Amino acid sequence: MPGVDRMKLDRIGDEVARATSLVRYVPNSSFSPHQHSGGEEIFVLEGVFGDEHGMYPAGSYIRNPIGTAHQPVIGEEGATIFVKLHQFKADDQKQFVINTNEATWHPGLVDGLEVMPLHQHDGENIALVKWAPHTVFNPHKHWGGEEILVIKGTFYDEHGEYPEGSWLRSPHMSEHRPYTKDDGALIYVKVGHLTSD
Repeated sequence: MPGVDRMKLDRIGDEVARATSLVRYVPNSSFSPHQHSGGEEIFVLEGVFGDEHGMYPAGSYIRNPIGTAHQPVIGEEGATIFVKLHQFKADDQKQFVINTNEATWHPGLVDGLEVMPLHQHDGENIALVKWAPHTVFNPHKHWGGEEILVIKGTFYDEHGEYPEGSWLRSPHMSEHRPYTKDDGALIYVKVGHLTSD
């Protein structure tokens, strides 16, 4: 659509497919009305994303299950979103929005970590994780895989360095030991959705 740009990160299938993307809307743009035949998961990274149901500022987490529909309409600030399509299980029918700017953080498994759970269903877990500077996590394996989007700061492990805007997809039973340095990190993380098949 005019004024709407997409950066494809991952796709399985054709135009209507299991896909993970960044989508950028210029100010005062819109997208055609559409139904979510496989569900839609959104995290608003910049600006304000909107539809006929509401306006969602940066930091909003949105879940639109299979069968829901909307028409995105963007105001003067424009918007950039991280969006995942056709990745819902049929019985995952909870529709909701979380403004993570107002939600509660919980202590993580090690000092220096804070976790904000976003959604959990049938082995899949989605959360924001805030890493203080110079935090080291335990070595671990990813049962069902792990997906990370670095929202702020820089995320590290023994395999590399991942600055803000990096997207990582690690398969079932992959392993690493993540850590941060001087700038810490804020990451979106999803685990348990990349099964061995």
